[in-house]
Amino acid sequence: MTTWTTVGTREQVDADNPIAAEIAGAKIGVFEVDGELHAIEDVCPHAHALLSSGFVDGGEVECPLHNAVFDICSGRHLRGEPCRDLKIYPIRVVDRDIQVADDQAEERKEP
Repeated sequence: MTTWTTVGTREQVDADNPIAAEIAGAKIGVFEVDGELHAIEDVCPHAHALLSSGFVDGGEVECPLHNAVFDICSGRHLRGEPCRDLKIYPIRVVDRDIQVADDQAEERKEP
């Protein structure tokens, strides 16, 4: 059974303002890309900085401490400092509450 945890409200997130959350010890960033929400691992694997505090440009986020850039929708590492891809989390909106499945983190899947 999937466990969903409320991490904020829909009004708190827009394309320029992600939110950070912690679920069961995992730091998760919630971002909006083209009107859709995405939940990704919030800690950069290279420099241990919060990506939700990084530089968002369209569907990409750059680590605030160095130049690693990740695709928000897939978690894929795109360029910059070498590091692994990010985990992604299922996300949904229920009655304006943003909920993330805390027991189903996934490694990025090849397209």
